[in-house]
Amino acid sequence: MSKEVFLGSDHRGFERKNQLKEVLKTEGYNVVDLGPEAYDEQDDYNDAANNVARAVREHAGSKGILICGSAHGISIQANRYKGVRAIEAYTEDLARIGREHNDANVLCLSADYIADNEFDKIANTFLNAEFSNEERHIRRNNKLDEVGEN
Repeated sequence: MSKEVFLGSDHRGFERKNQLKEVLKTEGYNVVDLGPEAYDEQDDYNDAANNVARAVREHAGSKGILICGSAHGISIQANRYKGVRAIEAYTEDLARIGREHNDANVLCLSADYIADNEFDKIANTFLNAEFSNEERHIRRNNKLDEVGEN
């Protein structure tokens, strides 16, 4: 299990990103904050998603966590990168299944729709779950990268 985690957010996820960063550091993760460094109400989720997706793609075995208001936009943006499998998870079960079945390497979290007491649990579940390596999951995941130009 890789302990390298790339974090990114937009303004709506900025506070949650900073809180999660501290939690993950205390748990022994090598956390790389890819921004933003300062709150900017006019920033775009696309920039954070691009930064994290590129980093995860370039660092084999790493994981990424992206945070915005809904988790939708960052998920769409991150999934435009070949080799990146970004999932939205609003529960621990969804985070676990995303790792076990889809070998997801980027977790997209909602700053607006996940309760404070669930936020860290969902992230930890994602980071600690392992891919099943079952043939059917491998076959299906390989098909995810068959289409696209990135």
